[in-house]
Amino acid sequence: MKKITAVLSLFTWCLPLISLAHPGHGETDGFTITHDFTEPAHVILSLAVITAVVLYIRNLRKKEQRN
Repeated sequence: MKKITAVLSLFTWCLPLISLAHPGHGETDGFTITHDFTEPAHVILSLAVITAVVLYIRNLRKKEQRN
């Protein structure tokens, strides 16, 4: 029960970060590709996703070579 409470507390504490709420919508035309490349919140998330995918594919290839 303590682990569930800890995870829920952490999730609740990180909720603003998870939702990526940030100022800027309307300043750089919020629903364009320019906004996605100029706002740090979007760039960081994009780089994190790309890195995770590359590492996942790399890990899969290493496992295939071992077999």
